[in-house]
Amino acid sequence: MTRFRHLIWMLMLASGLILSVSHSYAQQPDVGDQPGLLADDSVELDPEYRKTMVLYRTTEAPGTIIISTAERHLYLVQGNGRALRYGIGVGRDGFQWQGLVNITRKAEWPDWTPPPEMIARQPYLPRFMAGGPGNPLGARAMYLGTTVYRIHGTNRPDTIGTAVSSGCFRLVNADVADLYGRVPVGTKVIIRQKPEL
Repeated sequence: MTRFRHLIWMLMLASGLILSVSHSYAQQPDVGDQPGLLADDSVELDPEYRKTMVLYRTTEAPGTIIISTAERHLYLVQGNGRALRYGIGVGRDGFQWQGLVNITRKAEWPDWTPPPEMIARQPYLPRFMAGGPGNPLGARAMYLGTTVYRIHGTNRPDTIGTAVSSGCFRLVNADVADLYGRVPVGTKVIIRQKPEL
C-alpha cells in the first residue's frame, strides 16, 4: 500500500511538473515579436531571400503582389515574364492563410497595437507601441483588406525565410521601404500557401 501511495504521489508530482512546464512554455516570448529590440542591420540574408529580379510566369497584371508562403517569397509582378522577388517571414503553423485582398492603407514607421487575440496568446506584449526602430512592424506597413494582417518591416531581420509570425508577412526594412514606394493603396495581393503547378 505504501508503494502504491508513493507511485500515486510521484505521478501527481510529474503531471504537475509537466503542466507547469507547458504553461511556462506557452508564456515564452514569441521569437517573432520582440518589442524594443533594435534591428541588427549587419544580418546578412541568405542569397535566396535577397531582393532580386527573377523570371516569373503569371497572367496577373504588372503591379500585382503574389505571396508564396511555402517559398517564403513575395513577388511584385513587373510584366514581360519578370517579377521583383523579396524574401519574407510568414505565419507560423496555425497562422498561415491564403486569399485575395487589396492594400487598404499604408504607413511609414507605423504604430503597433497588437489585436486582443494576440494579447491573449502573448500577455507580455505591450498594448500599444509608437512607431520607430524598435517597433516589430519596422519601417513601413501595408494593411491587407479588412484583416488584422499586414506586409511590414521587422526589427528581427534574422527571421526572414522562417515561419514565426502571427499571420503577417515581414520583410527587412530596406526591402519593405522599397516595396512601399512601388505600390499604391488598392494594389491587388494574392496570398498562396502552395506553389502553382
